[in-house]
Amino acid sequence: MNNIIGIDLVVEDDLSETVLRNILKKSCRPFQVTACYGKKGAPYIKEKINGFNNAAKGYPYLVITDLDKTECAPLLINEWLPYPKHNNLIFRIAIREVESWLLAHRKAFAEFLGIQQRLIPLNPDELEDPKRKIIELASKSRKREIREAIVPVFGSTAIKGPDYNGKLAEFVQNTWDVNEAKSNSPSLKRAFDDIMNFNPV
Repeated sequence: MNNIIGIDLVVEDDLSETVLRNILKKSCRPFQVTACYGKKGAPYIKEKINGFNNAAKGYPYLVITDLDKTECAPLLINEWLPYPKHNNLIFRIAIREVESWLLAHRKAFAEFLGIQQRLIPLNPDELEDPKRKIIELASKSRKREIREAIVPVFGSTAIKGPDYNGKLAEFVQNTWDVNEAKSNSPSLKRAFDDIMNFNPV
């Protein structure tokens, strides 16, 4: 039996954690998540990334954050972590948000939302605002529970629906397949390949 690879996660929110746990499971490698840090947005990760890099000298860490408005992933990594990255730290960027990785499993996501597959973008990594795109698509859903969960209430100042993360996490847990999605998302493929080739020291 392969030796268990203990690893700690660092994420922006619950949805990112659900995505990472799914990816680790689908990698078929013997990962065991021992802790999950963050869930306080990108500023927390930016502030703490050097500490996680130092901690990786003794234990593996997998960090995921969104590119958002930064020009490119290497620029964000160099800005946040200007020190040599330890081999035990996997630091990956979702372009532009982790939602683009969900959109990348186009057939399944269309069925989940209850819309036609042709409405799902072919290249989700190229979207400027994947979150806004998902809300736009959900507003066209024939499923009332999707609209009520994901789309902000009319007249509300909220930028997303009341159960946005919960409903999308449900999709990730039940249907989303990284092996299907990575063919439509280069940033997801790079993250998956990093995880598959990871050898802690």
